[in-house]
Amino acid sequence: MNEPSQALIQTSLGDLPLAARGKVRDIYDLGNSRLLFVATDRISAFDHVLATGITDKGRILTQLSLFWFDLLKDVVKNHLVTADAAQFPASCTPYLEQLKGRSMLVKRAEMFPVECVVRGYLSGSGWKDYQKTGSVCGITLPAGLLESDKLPEPIFTPAAKNNVGHDENISYQKMVDTIGERPAEDLRDLSIKIYEKARNHAAGKGVILADTKFEFGLIDGEITLADEVLTPDSSRYWPAETYSPGGAQPSFDKQYVRDYLESIHWNKQAPAPALPPEVVEKTKAKYLEAFHLITGRADL
Repeated sequence: MNEPSQALIQTSLGDLPLAARGKVRDIYDLGNSRLLFVATDRISAFDHVLATGITDKGRILTQLSLFWFDLLKDVVKNHLVTADAAQFPASCTPYLEQLKGRSMLVKRAEMFPVECVVRGYLSGSGWKDYQKTGSVCGITLPAGLLESDKLPEPIFTPAAKNNVGHDENISYQKMVDTIGERPAEDLRDLSIKIYEKARNHAAGKGVILADTKFEFGLIDGEITLADEVLTPDSSRYWPAETYSPGGAQPSFDKQYVRDYLESIHWNKQAPAPALPPEVVEKTKAKYLEAFHLITGRADL
């Protein structure tokens, strides 16, 4: 892979119609029920996109999603058409250098308005909830659990999609009220099945998949896995060799970024600060380490 000289913060694809711009992804409408997902190198922390990107982060996330889509294809259909930029529509041809390795041509799905979160370990907002209530999203757990403890079995804790700030944890009943009983059951059961297969694969690579979130939609009436899947941005990965319940665990994500922002006492208000080169490099290294361990591949 040729190392780009700088991070790709925002795509510029001429006249291609921009359908959405998220914290990380730029999505273009190519017509014919096809979308172009482009993972930029933007990084967010504390609900703000930072002024500095993480070089190659978009490529890493895209290649990891592609790995998981392939591994999970016997469990669930996904929205991928192709990630080979040479097979994209002709309208994309002038932008192939921007798109290579970080983009996917996908089928447009009718998305469910919920995040499907599966937790196998007690961490993050789940740990905070447990400390206050002894439960997570209304699911009662055994007393005396420690932070980062493995749960007796994975639990499904949906969230309502929120375009501003964090997604909002909701009860399973609220999910049923929102999308219906049968779709809620199907998404819950499928999410846990996907998590268990991914967790087992990661465990064989020395990685703990503590929790993750999925997004699903309907394509031709069939539940389909969409967006990114099982990346360090949507999942909590820990190195198994250092796992020790009773506190927060080191993770394969943007912890260096969070730690730096805390160290400079940023007030978590816009504008978000830039990152020094050493934080960028350490963060990129963590994303790459997760990719190499999970996929077994030496190169992107």
